[in-house]
Amino acid sequence: MTDTCIGIIGGSGLYQIDGLEEATWQSVDSPWGDASDEILTGRLDGVRMAFLPRHGRGHVQSPSSINYRANIDSMKRLGVTDIFSVSACGSFREEMAPGDFVIVDQFIDRTFAREKSFFGAGCVGHVSVAHPTCPRLGDAAEAAARAAGITTHRGGTYLAMEGPQFSTLAESRLYREVWGCDVIGMTNMPEAKLAREAEICYASVAMITDYDSWHPDHGEVDVNDIIRTLFGNADKARDMVARLPSLLGATRDACPHGCDRALEYAILTQPAERDPALVAKLDAVAGRVLAAAG
Repeated sequence: MTDTCIGIIGGSGLYQIDGLEEATWQSVDSPWGDASDEILTGRLDGVRMAFLPRHGRGHVQSPSSINYRANIDSMKRLGVTDIFSVSACGSFREEMAPGDFVIVDQFIDRTFAREKSFFGAGCVGHVSVAHPTCPRLGDAAEAAARAAGITTHRGGTYLAMEGPQFSTLAESRLYREVWGCDVIGMTNMPEAKLAREAEICYASVAMITDYDSWHPDHGEVDVNDIIRTLFGNADKARDMVARLPSLLGATRDACPHGCDRALEYAILTQPAERDPALVAKLDAVAGRVLAAAG
């Protein structure tokens, strides 16, 4: 048994978590650089929580400028065991309407301007992301959202685009009709991959703001409409988050899906050949297995 620490990474519109006891904004010193912002820590219903505004307070980081490695590393250093990513997304499905939430379980990564791994030359690691989200956390997110009265869809494929521009009509049709995607956003990759490398359970909650550009009755994305929907979704997200501690509890067993043991056989570089400088940077995300290897 270990203590639960729930990490919330809040996307567009979600910059604060209400009701935290002992709430403190704190910076975390990460060897991967600066995180998007300080992290708000505290307790909610007796359970430790850590909240990071993905774009920074005031929305100062674009999807491509976010330091995803520093964000995940900082969460790991604070002892976060479970991450819930909450982000604004467009919808490719009529039934997934603006204001609805989708519990994402798959991704297609079309980003290209981001550092996507903690590992590299001098310490090579390969983790499986065949199932990139944790079903246990998906269950909790679904239960919390439904209890909050939010129309919620379980399961969906998230197309991660580089941005910051929205899709062309041709791209939107490709992603929807040919690739079978359900939602589109700009921030869950490489975030989900890095959480897996850091052995942190990860769930993705997509807050629908628009129909992208494929819908014949809605036309291109209207930023004014998105902003209006964002504020409503942020209120719903705070209600959902407030219900998570009672569902997860203050302590937890090992993840039944193995998310917290993802590095068990992932590092291929032999101990004698590992780059000491890179190994030092990996002390938080991979310390469990690196220490075991001597």
